[in-house]
Amino acid sequence: MRRVPWPLVLVCGALLLIASCGWGRAGDSDEGRVPGPPTGVTAQAGSATSVHVMWNAVPDGPGVRAYEVYRGTTKVEEVPGSQHMVDVTRLRPSTVYVFTVQARDTEGRLGPPSRAVRARTPARVAADRSAPTRPSGPAGRIVGSRAVQLSWGASRDDRGVVSYDVYQGGAKIHGVGGGQTATVVTGLRPGTGYVFTVRARDAADNLSPASAPVRLTTPGRDDGRNTAPDDFTAATHRAGGAYYLDLSWDPPRADGVIAEYQIRLDGTSATSLVWGGTPPRGRASYSFYVGRNAGERHRVRLRARLPDGTWGGWSAQREAITGG
Repeated sequence: MRRVPWPLVLVCGALLLIASCGWGRAGDSDEGRVPGPPTGVTAQAGSATSVHVMWNAVPDGPGVRAYEVYRGTTKVEEVPGSQHMVDVTRLRPSTVYVFTVQARDTEGRLGPPSRAVRARTPARVAADRSAPTRPSGPAGRIVGSRAVQLSWGASRDDRGVVSYDVYQGGAKIHGVGGGQTATVVTGLRPGTGYVFTVRARDAADNLSPASAPVRLTTPGRDDGRNTAPDDFTAATHRAGGAYYLDLSWDPPRADGVIAEYQIRLDGTSATSLVWGGTPPRGRASYSFYVGRNAGERHRVRLRARLPDGTWGGWSAQREAITGG
């Protein structure tokens, strides 16, 4: 989730500057240029050992395959091109870090770095088991079909609040610094109901109770068809005397990373699939046990938890027969 980018005229000016600086050869088409530098980069300590880095998507130009995050000159994270934030962990307390972000296109070419941003991790707090108080008086308002503004009262903590986490349902979708008590959440879906809560975090990673919920519905219409996994297939295979259902699909297009799916088997919820690390790029697949009997017919479909914390539309339903 990201705040609204700088005005388009400034972005266009930046792209012209990039071309004049030699990052694209004269006479090249758009496909011949590397991506521009990400804009709107921010870095905010999340705890004594982590920093939350966010940036705007590189607009237009060639397709972005991935973003690389650097701490100084050291590459510390790489995320898919659909992701515009990351938590950099395993840092040292009471330390100033400098971060930049670079985009890599689908041809493997690395663009120039963003402007450098700095963040200082707070001191480590020994034996701190006291969580901050819950954020008070949360409120929100609609600022468009895909964005809302949230605000809340500051939490109290005996050692100080380092950051605030914003949740939609049970999914964390945004984070801001401990001195900030308002934010704009973007990348939402039109015509969708949301339930936001806020939790405070201290330097020892203690989390406050959730604030009271803020319920908002974005204007417009969204029938969910564009949020369903595409080209969904199902088949079976036999191994060790048992049968397994093999699923394969293309993830829905979304402004962020999709890390969780819900699978419905024969009309009931069968399992939730949560990627333990970075989700695979492109087509995804998953297999699970369905029994030892041949000739059984199974109906299956799945849906994704979208980056805004809501569930997307269901895929088409498929049938597969064990041993068939």
